[in-house]
Formats: sequence, C-alpha cells, structure tokens
Amino acid sequence: MKKLFNITLLLLAAVFILSCRNGDDDIPEDIHEHDEIGKVVLTLTNKADATDIQTLNVIGGVADGHLHLHQGDTYVAVLDFQIKHDDHYHSSSEIKEEKDHHFITFNPANADIKVIRASDDIERTDGQKLGMKTEWTITSVASTGKMNIKLIHAPTSVNQNYPSASNQLGQTVGGESDVDITVDAH
Repeated sequence: MKKLFNITLLLLAAVFILSCRNGDDDIPEDIHEHDEIGKVVLTLTNKADATDIQTLNVIGGVADGHLHLHQGDTYVAVLDFQIKHDDHYHSSSEIKEEKDHHFITFNPANADIKVIRASDDIERTDGQKLGMKTEWTITSVASTGKMNIKLIHAPTSVNQNYPSASNQLGQTVGGESDVDITVDAH
C-alpha cells in the first residue's frame, strides 16, 4: 500500500511540475502589430512663395530647428511619419493603410494659427480628414510660439471641426498618442 501511495504521489508531482512549465507559446500575439515611429518630418510651403519651404526633422521628440512663420501668410503643412530600419528612416504607409485607426490633432501655443485640413488630405471612412496635409494661416505669433502635433491611435471618436469648421485643430475621445511632438513656431 505504501508503494502505491508513493507512486501516486510521484505521478501527481510530475503532473504538477509539467503544468507549471513556461507557457510562452500560450501568450497571444499583439493584435495591433506596428513599427514604432522614430522620426516625424514636417514640411511647410508658403502658398504665396513656393520657394519658401521649411522642413523640420523631429527625432525622439527633438526638432533640428524651428519654423519661421510670417504673420498673414498661409503654409501648406505636410507630415511624414517614419520608422527606423537599421541606420536609416523610411516613410511609414501604416498610417494611410489604417486611416480609420488614426487621427491627428494640432494645438498652437502663444500663436494664433488657424488650421484647415486640405481638400486632398486623406479621408477616413467616417468622412473626417486625417490631418496629414493641412493649411496653416498665421494670424499672429509670439517669439515663444509653439505647435503641438499628436497622432492618436484608436480614438473612440474624432472631430475634425474642433473648435470650428474654420479652424480644424481636431479633437478626439479615447485612444493613445503614437506621436506627441511640440515644435517652436515663431
């Protein structure tokens, strides 16, 4: 009887040990696999002077310069979100491909910059424009002017016409920031 008890105990211990093994194979994969954006390129072209082109590279939240904005001028602003591979960056098509899962908001500080989403900007299936291409009209800007740009992933709802249809800074409910950068704009 003692021998049967020992064998039973040994079998139970073996089952317990095997059930406690590392279950890495059982971990579900991330549903939203994406490359992390490492660089944002912001290009502004003055609508009145096509030779007035400004390009900022923002890597790790740090811009390589600042924008020189002129009161009364309107600029076409184009955002390019890039991912790093080895030692170089390349444009990510993920934002365009997953347009319904992204939205861009703008927030000027110490500057009166009106933002309108361009007619040829990427349109989401809900009719809202993404914000990859916009027009910025400069009403006034202080020497401490800044522009905050956020790329929101998986917002519950979006409103391109916030605070108004004539100033489409954009607003979201829910989601999380894939990109949150602030550039000097004066």
